[in-house]
Amino acid sequence: MMLLARTDTAAITLEWAMSNLLNHPEVLNKARDELYAQVGQQRLIDEHDLPKLEYLQSIISETLRLYPAAPLLIPHMSSSDCIVGGYDVPAGTILLVNAWAIHRDPHLWDEPISFKPERFEIENGEISEANKKLVAFGIGRRACLGMGLAQQTVGLTLGSLVQCFEWERVDEKEIDKTEGIGLTMPKV
Repeated sequence: MMLLARTDTAAITLEWAMSNLLNHPEVLNKARDELYAQVGQQRLIDEHDLPKLEYLQSIISETLRLYPAAPLLIPHMSSSDCIVGGYDVPAGTILLVNAWAIHRDPHLWDEPISFKPERFEIENGEISEANKKLVAFGIGRRACLGMGLAQQTVGLTLGSLVQCFEWERVDEKEIDKTEGIGLTMPKV
């Protein structure tokens, strides 16, 4: 089950990321420029390169914001009576967090349905406000245990795809980004 969850969500995230990059060639070119500047063209991207590839990480974060692989986070149960968003929640209630809706909330995000990786860029060594609002893996002590592995897997794979191949759409028509249905959020 863990292997399936890891591979399915990583593959879905990569498919959404590549669709976004193909629809935004200026972002793809900026990512390629960063890879060439930080890694070069004489060797393949490696695990130790990932922390230096801030724009690539921003692309992944923005992809996860718009198209979280698991749009409904893992259900939680309240252990005691509490208040969530102004609602009384009795102990034993199952709570579902809709990450998809949170990431597209116009009260939280400027241009919430636009693909803008720059919103996640680190400035002056400070984590962006966008990074503090991203809940694609959940937050706190019950966040997804596979978050680090997922970010590494997606980062290395997406970085390799950008570094090793020249990508472009086959025509001027944008890649269809219609969402599918299921526990994960594949493209149709």
